[in-house]
Amino acid sequence: MKTYQLYINGQYVDPANGEWFDSIDPYRGEAWAKIPRGTAADADKAVKSANEAMWRGPWAKMTASARGKVMRKLGDLVAANAERLAEIEVRDNGKLMAEMLGQLRYHPEWWWYFGGLVDKLEGGLVPIDKAETFAYTTHEPVGVVAALTAWNSPLLFVAWKCAAALAAGCAVVVKPSEFTSASTLEFAALTREAGIPDGIFNVVTGFGPEAGSALIAHPGVAKITFTGSDTTGAKVYETAAKSLKRVSLELGGKSPNIVFEDADLTAAAAGAISGIFAATGQTCIAGSRLLVQSSIKEKFVARVLELAKSAKIGDPMQSDTNVGPITTPAQYKKVLDYIDIAKAEGARCLLGGKPASGDGIKGGQFVEPTIFTDVDNTMRIAREEVFGPVLSIISFDTEEDAIRIANDTIYGLAAGIWTKDLARAIRVPKQLRAGTVWVNTYRAISYMMPFGGMKHSGVGRESGIDAVREYQETKSVWISTATDVPANPFVMR
Repeated sequence: MKTYQLYINGQYVDPANGEWFDSIDPYRGEAWAKIPRGTAADADKAVKSANEAMWRGPWAKMTASARGKVMRKLGDLVAANAERLAEIEVRDNGKLMAEMLGQLRYHPEWWWYFGGLVDKLEGGLVPIDKAETFAYTTHEPVGVVAALTAWNSPLLFVAWKCAAALAAGCAVVVKPSEFTSASTLEFAALTREAGIPDGIFNVVTGFGPEAGSALIAHPGVAKITFTGSDTTGAKVYETAAKSLKRVSLELGGKSPNIVFEDADLTAAAAGAISGIFAATGQTCIAGSRLLVQSSIKEKFVARVLELAKSAKIGDPMQSDTNVGPITTPAQYKKVLDYIDIAKAEGARCLLGGKPASGDGIKGGQFVEPTIFTDVDNTMRIAREEVFGPVLSIISFDTEEDAIRIANDTIYGLAAGIWTKDLARAIRVPKQLRAGTVWVNTYRAISYMMPFGGMKHSGVGRESGIDAVREYQETKSVWISTATDVPANPFVMR
């Protein structure tokens, strides 16, 4: 069993309290690594190192082009280590190797993209309306960033948050989920190999109330970026507000996946399955509400059921496995509780609805792919984020009904539309209150496209050029070229 250390100021170090905790393999149900239990003392050390490195160390003295080169080299190193890092993530969170390897092979694109963007973040000359005045703007780093990542895609979230932050000139302290810390600690070594100066990238692991809260409240942290539930996100926001920190929040979702009667039903059925079951439902953008037009409901649901029944449940390391375990015991119980709630509220279970068992299933944290129909949008199963392999099918009659039901939620992270009607494909996204809308596809992401939510699904955006501005302040500079002395110094020019 490997024993990990914190990564602070370019070195692996033991936690100040000398304590570790077990990381559990969700598939086998057994400990496979020991993770350092960081505390406020470790967070303080990391933040101080980050501030020193960012404002007074080599990072501050490097040209933008030089910073971009080391970021692009980091992308190369991740590409070379993608399979090793993916295996670690599967051991930690139990998601499919096919999914995590796909993420790790795509991960370098963020470092290559933002590394190439660094020396193109220009300020501007302002044609100011004041005589004998030269005015311009610059974009400067906001300060040290605390990045709190979630357990379902640890290193993908590191890329989303940290590539933009480093491109902006910031230093970061990453606090990964206590359930999935190993891959981030392994990744830290690659940052040093790439040439990123000591103190610019730090990792403090541990539990939220100990390490996480200390980072959020630390006076040396200027910006918080967090991925997680809306409940926890609200608490992060509240704590950060006390010291007026900048905040980005990528929170939960209850995303509608809307299938119109003119859709390609084969493609839409595959999209519905991928949207909810491909990641065992453990993704914030899961298409957990499948809205189906009444005229095609019977035949479309039959196609979805046929695909769902073919899912192979088992070892996430195997390439032919379609559904893996639930990552944590608490989440496993939560998913089963929501299934019971749905049944009690009158939803009809067409498939699954219980713990999975059989050959190849270990660890006791598997839930059968579950599909409910006859779901009303007022039911808890349609309103609250389950974060598991549970699909709610809701019927609608008209386009107006679909839009109304889709928007009738506190969330607004993503939505899907399936239609052959080009006018509808343009018209409906304008009316959906969601940060991302997919048409005839689902769960597509890119380093070029901004990602984030509306309403309870978050604040701010990750990825794309917009993301860099989340980590920068705009400075206005005024230079007077006047040679005369004001006649009245008490009056502004």
